[in-house]
Amino acid sequence: MLPQNRRLRHLQGIYLRNLSFTRPHGRATDDLEADLPSNKPLSPPPLLHHAHSSESLIPTTRANIANVANVRRRSTTLANVSPITRQKQLEYTVESRAADVFFSLHCDDEDEPVYISEVGERATNFNFRFFDLTQAGSSVTRQSQFLIKIWAKRQLSWSLLLTEQVDLRGLNYLGDIRNQHFPPNCLVFHLLDGIYSLELSSKKPEPKQAPTLPTSSYNALMKLSNLDNSIQDALATRETLTAQINSLLERTPPSVVPQAQESAHLASNYVSAQTRALRAAQTRRADLQASIAARRTAIEEGRAAQTRAAEDVQHAYTKMPQARASQAAARESIHGQRRRICEDLARIFPIAPHASGAALAFRICGLALPNTDYDPTLTSATEDALSAALGHVAQLTHLLQFYLAVPLPYTVCPFGSRSSIRDDISLLPDSQREFPLFLRGGATAQYRFDYAWFLLNKDIEALCVAAGLKVVDIRHTLPNLKYLLYVCSAGRDEVPERKRGGVRGLWAGRMKGRSIADDGGSSNGGSRPGSADSEVLNGGKQREQLMGRVINRENKQNGSGSGGGHVIDGNTSSAGSSLIGLPFDEGSTKLTLRTKGLRENVGAHA
Repeated sequence: MLPQNRRLRHLQGIYLRNLSFTRPHGRATDDLEADLPSNKPLSPPPLLHHAHSSESLIPTTRANIANVANVRRRSTTLANVSPITRQKQLEYTVESRAADVFFSLHCDDEDEPVYISEVGERATNFNFRFFDLTQAGSSVTRQSQFLIKIWAKRQLSWSLLLTEQVDLRGLNYLGDIRNQHFPPNCLVFHLLDGIYSLELSSKKPEPKQAPTLPTSSYNALMKLSNLDNSIQDALATRETLTAQINSLLERTPPSVVPQAQESAHLASNYVSAQTRALRAAQTRRADLQASIAARRTAIEEGRAAQTRAAEDVQHAYTKMPQARASQAAARESIHGQRRRICEDLARIFPIAPHASGAALAFRICGLALPNTDYDPTLTSATEDALSAALGHVAQLTHLLQFYLAVPLPYTVCPFGSRSSIRDDISLLPDSQREFPLFLRGGATAQYRFDYAWFLLNKDIEALCVAAGLKVVDIRHTLPNLKYLLYVCSAGRDEVPERKRGGVRGLWAGRMKGRSIADDGGSSNGGSRPGSADSEVLNGGKQREQLMGRVINRENKQNGSGSGGGHVIDGNTSSAGSSLIGLPFDEGSTKLTLRTKGLRENVGAHA
């Protein structure tokens, strides 16, 4: 780059070398080394005079001799001192020269600094960060002269160390900062094409390696000159035509017709736009009127519905005490029925302590069931007993979910000693969701059996939680079940009886229907052979004949075959049909839990 082309926008970085706080006296240090001619006028050399004595005129006293000896014995070498003294001397040397430094760039037309660098900490040579001044504006980037100020901090205070007026056109090219001897407080400038300095001598830059470009011929230069002349003629012609057009326009009076036509066209467009806006406003008004009418209708309907709702609420308020009483009675009845059902289930599936007397050891229906701590090496009989006990528990759990209205998280499939349980919650294949509650042998079967038992205990825990019970350990299968049945069947009131009807009422209705059918007509005319009615009638007659024969046989055995018996043949029956005994008659059958409460008089219904 030529010196006259150097500008502030080409400056990219600044270096500071050999930081020093001593001010040079007279000439600079590099001037002392250089053999420069002196600017002072030459003076004649001093004349030599003979001494008047042959001895030294300095008084030879002991004090002077000692001072001279001390001065001559002074040494700046640190070879014979201790390491601690040497370290302290080096630290003192560094501390006397090192400092925190930053610089600022200033221009003549700017009040504020153009750029402020970062702070370099505790050093003597500083390589400040590169910067870009292209965004500072043309008034700054086009200048070739600027002022740089170096600020230093040594003892908790900042001071101006150096102020230098720099002209980029007078910089000396260095090329590289390596292997250079810099004077104190030397500034080095990094431009686009290399490194420059003010104080060091210039170095001839190396020529750029570029390919040789072909020059232009005389004919090409003449063509370029002719083209330039043509362009200038065209520009002059354009200026002439522009002047002529302007003069014609000045001499011609302005016409109002085009302006009036344009105004009329604009007015017509404005009228059309206003007409369209009016039609849109009318359409909008009609839509709003229709919407308002619809809203008014909806408001009236809503008010009517609100009035009806208020009446319904008022009517409901009058029925609320009765409904609450009915709800309380229904809740009490449900609670009583649940108590009775739980007592019946406790009798059907008796859970009693084990004969061994161990803690929390119970039996269900006489079958012992351990608390999930059984011996895997069991005999087949023990495995069957364990499977049967789990089958009873599964059946009881399956029934309790309906009577207590508690859905079980894991579906139980009661099937005696071959019951199973299904896990539809876990991430398992559909073919492996069902787990057996019985042992089948093998490690996999053992794991599936243990998991099935665990799921059954989780179902029992869900029932206990729904009843408000706290389960201490879900592995206690029978203790948790017994505790649940005990709590659900507990209460101070009397347990309600089973409702009348059931199997006996159904049987009495069937008998009455058959007698009416027999009196009304023959068996062939009443129903079609092979139908459900004919099978009922024929089956009923055969059942009556069989029962009559059983009664006759009993009478003959008792010796009263002709006195109180009634002969029943294949076509007719006796008039005393009320003496026919049913399988669940009270006189001949002992009442159990399933027939308790079904003691209605069959003869009265017949």
